[in-house]
Amino acid sequence: MPSDFHEVRFPLDVSLGSRGGPVRRTDIVTLSSGREHRNSRWAGSRRRYDAGLGVRTVDALHTVIAFFEERRGRLYGFRFRDRTDWRSGPPSSEPTPLDQRIGTGDGQASSFPLVKAYGSSFAPYSRPIAKPVGGTVRVALNGIEQSVGTGFNCDPTTGIVTFTAAPPVGAIVTAGFAFDVPVRFDTDELDIDLSTFDAGGIPQIPLIEIVP
Repeated sequence: MPSDFHEVRFPLDVSLGSRGGPVRRTDIVTLSSGREHRNSRWAGSRRRYDAGLGVRTVDALHTVIAFFEERRGRLYGFRFRDRTDWRSGPPSSEPTPLDQRIGTGDGQASSFPLVKAYGSSFAPYSRPIAKPVGGTVRVALNGIEQSVGTGFNCDPTTGIVTFTAAPPVGAIVTAGFAFDVPVRFDTDELDIDLSTFDAGGIPQIPLIEIVP
């Protein structure tokens, strides 16, 4: 991730009330026969969120404004906790070193990027995970958990797992982790009407994922 990214997380109490999820872009052409031709414009998905739903008090609004100002609007990216998808397995389960397959040893490569697979039967999607939460990454080789520091290390700013010795040929590399989504504000202006806010109105605070 470039230097225009701040390794800081958007306020958790606000993100808990946000809404949003993955977005894809698909072109659909309807032929004269009525049949469709569909083509995906993006190789992967990109997540969008509206954090305004999580702002319930003026104090929370003040915190978000300060966070927005420090990021200079859309200029600097930051971490965001998607409470529906923030672990290598289900959100309610603690990560295990067997959750996700991230590679196969060839006897030479010692670094493997974290990924999370979605689906299994027809066309699984492998999502790059660039912002794991430090201290949560667990790794195994052929089902045997490795020790942090002596067996491997993981850079929490890139999601790259590096072994102290290259895994042998055919070794199955798996990992479990918690992670954040790299995002930025999708606006340079926070338009907040306090009279509307006091009456129950929700400010719009759009966020968009930064594709690693």
